[in-house]
Amino acid sequence: MSTASRFTEFAQREAQGVSPVYERLCLAIARDAEVVALLETVPEPKRQPNLLLGVVRLLGGPVEDPGAFHDFTVANWAAVQTELRRRATQTNEAGRCALLLPVLAALPQPLALLEVGASAGPGLYPDRYRYRYNGGDIIGEDGPVLDCALTGTAPPQRLPEVVWRAGIDLNPLDVTDPADVAWLEALIWPEHQHRRDRLRAAAAVAAADPPVLRRGDLVDDLPGLAARAPGGATLVVFHTSVLYQVPSARRLAFADVVRRLPGHWIAVEGADVLPYGRIPDEPDDTLHNVLALDGRPLAWTRAHGQAMTWFG
Repeated sequence: MSTASRFTEFAQREAQGVSPVYERLCLAIARDAEVVALLETVPEPKRQPNLLLGVVRLLGGPVEDPGAFHDFTVANWAAVQTELRRRATQTNEAGRCALLLPVLAALPQPLALLEVGASAGPGLYPDRYRYRYNGGDIIGEDGPVLDCALTGTAPPQRLPEVVWRAGIDLNPLDVTDPADVAWLEALIWPEHQHRRDRLRAAAAVAAADPPVLRRGDLVDDLPGLAARAPGGATLVVFHTSVLYQVPSARRLAFADVVRRLPGHWIAVEGADVLPYGRIPDEPDDTLHNVLALDGRPLAWTRAHGQAMTWFG
């Protein structure tokens, strides 16, 4: 896919109806030959729309007006490309725990959670948040409320019991470091104040009870960290919107490694990221990921945890 096409697809499948600012801006970037040419001077994985938009916002650049965005990006390209090369999208949206809860709650308790691509770790606290499916009763006693539209299965009725939580990341972030939190906030789309509020609340949860976060590779270093999980707990290795950043050969190597570990594997990734074979059609034209347990696809999910459609 060309660089321009990536921005068009992002606008039409991810931002449309979710972020008018990013929809308008990404359509403009797709037509902006100068910005596209600059982007093509960095490695292909660093041309992701979310990454460019987050970097420009982190540097104080404008995103509301495409013309102002163009001028800022061109004038500050040295700084922009430096940040593109050293950073990765690490959204680590706590709202995705609403996608995990129906599976986590059904597994043998207690759980030992190990997140691949954990960023700063907010996804490791599904037992510390509250959940509201389809506007119904709230599940949980404390923490930010995660809303999710759920179809095709009944909402879970309990929270998981978590006795150990750990994460692995090439560049783990620290929720007590203002610079790291600023990067996480820059990745949240402009109109999404509810997600910024949720990030801050989730960061406070993580800071109060820090998880084990290790810098490492998802293939080479995962088994060693998994071996530290306590006996008597069900090990659950999970990841959400991570593997699309990993070369295909390493994805397959990771899948081979994680299948050999004791316990369970939960993946929330694009339908073309892992080989699932035949699955139902997506509910609509917006971007969906696939929720899978131990390699078995279960549901279509939206990117920030706002909705999921269980397979029949």
